[in-house]
Amino acid sequence: MAYEFAYMNAVDSLLHKAAETNQEQIRKLSEKMAENVMQDKIIHTFGTGHSHMIGIELFGRAGGLGNVDAILDPDVLTSNGAQRSCALEKLSGLADLIYDNYHIEKGDMMIISSNSGRNAMPIEMAMRCQKEGVYVVAVTSLQASKAAPSRHASGKHLYECADLVLDNCVPAGDSLVTYGGIKTGAGSTIASVFMLDTAVAETIRILTEKGVRPPVLQSQNVDGFDNDAIYSHYGSRVRHY
Repeated sequence: MAYEFAYMNAVDSLLHKAAETNQEQIRKLSEKMAENVMQDKIIHTFGTGHSHMIGIELFGRAGGLGNVDAILDPDVLTSNGAQRSCALEKLSGLADLIYDNYHIEKGDMMIISSNSGRNAMPIEMAMRCQKEGVYVVAVTSLQASKAAPSRHASGKHLYECADLVLDNCVPAGDSLVTYGGIKTGAGSTIASVFMLDTAVAETIRILTEKGVRPPVLQSQNVDGFDNDAIYSHYGSRVRHY
């Protein structure tokens, strides 16, 4: 089906490509997330700049898993200044400080989103997690990563520091359409959220088929909701509950 707007058509093509490219990886991630739930572990999310929104989608989400902990340190958020956030994500040493401020344990999972995968903060967060025995999932653009050199001293990109990689299939520059020589129409957030929400839904399917009741948050806009048991169980390990 063709839409009136070029961007809608571009997004439609992107989602099909991301789905086809990542089938096996999404299956593996779903199985790992189900294992995480059964072992009473936490799924942490991390991203700088706009990439932190991908983790926000999983956190406190109606119909989503209750064991998700979004890392929302002020140094990674655009709410404290877009230019500040862009500058800080390039600095080495900050990831360790942020890591130490959260309750992250061996056996947990860390989902790190970075479209270019070239900046120091997400790379060092992945390195620290692997050092501590935390399973690392990178959500990134392999095309963008391979199109530009790393800004980290190791010379590595995020995808080279992960246990599992989801490729959002977005072109370098994170734009899907061009008008008058101007690139626009971001795709990284849409594609990344699409893949991760698929993994969450598959995780819940896997758990229910195993006879395990998953910790799924209910919508607070539906009368009779009750998430208290989830908040009580995970509250000491999920900082922003």
